[in-house]
Amino acid sequence: MPQKIILIIDDDNRNIFALKAVLKAKGFECLSAISARDGFAIMEERDVVSVVLMDMMMPDMDGYQAMAAMKKSPKMQNIPVLAVTAQAMVGDKERCLIAGASGYVSKPINVDELLEQIEEVTK
Repeated sequence: MPQKIILIIDDDNRNIFALKAVLKAKGFECLSAISARDGFAIMEERDVVSVVLMDMMMPDMDGYQAMAAMKKSPKMQNIPVLAVTAQAMVGDKERCLIAGASGYVSKPINVDELLEQIEEVTK
């Protein structure tokens, strides 16, 4: 079975570092981008991304705008997105799912929950 490649899009390098460390330890290959636009470039260039972990609160283009842009791209529209956010308020999960996320994980990230969701959306 080919290895699942996870693209982490987060404007905070500490979050990318922590997620990569955890996911690599679990056998995933990780790519990362510090903005949605950088993430799009990776997805447009390479046909290998299995799932995107998208930070919902980024300065230039937030996760909601990024998911909307992905839906319009033939290359990116079928890549599942897991929304990752510190904004774990009532209604946020629903808002992310309505915006097109395949799943939702709040920070601080529960690794087991994250792994379950990655497994679920990459079946």
